[in-house]
Amino acid sequence: MARKQGSHSDITGPRVQDTALRLIARHGYAAVSMRQIAADVGVQAGALYNYTSDKQSLLFDLMRDHMADLLAALAAEDISGDAMTRLEAFTRFHIRYHLPRSDQVFVSYMELRNLLPENFTTIEGLRRAYEDELEDILCAGETEGVFAVPDTRVATMALIAMLTGLSHWYREGGRLDMNTIETIYWDLVRKSVSV
Repeated sequence: MARKQGSHSDITGPRVQDTALRLIARHGYAAVSMRQIAADVGVQAGALYNYTSDKQSLLFDLMRDHMADLLAALAAEDISGDAMTRLEAFTRFHIRYHLPRSDQVFVSYMELRNLLPENFTTIEGLRRAYEDELEDILCAGETEGVFAVPDTRVATMALIAMLTGLSHWYREGGRLDMNTIETIYWDLVRKSVSV
């Protein structure tokens, strides 16, 4: 079938990704069809295969891109100093990065179960790299004598779950602005690990 008039790959490709992300975040991976994505983008279903080989690849690409962008943004962030300073910087970075990306966060955390094993392994490796950054901070804090956690891996997972959970309920324009939320959450994080 011919490409629809006015269709451009540099525009349509990103629209396929954005539409898939939005639909999967709203309805779940299993409930979203390639036809539904195509209809929302405004292309024939067969045209989607110019941008992705299948629905699994599309899900994997969404998750991989999210994690790669997250890791790149973290690498660009100044997270230096003593462990307490680094923990505060990590906490505030995590909140600022994730809050405006609620669809990416939802898909990346809730749709892991739908990845094929080899895709899961790749995403798990990217997630582990991010988690390791926080665990390194917690270990440094224990060495410095400012943090006391029974298990740094469990504490890492608990803190990331708490911080990421913000994206499920926080809405801009609500009772508290992002700076206030950051401060409250930083206080919760600090108190949960401090001696």
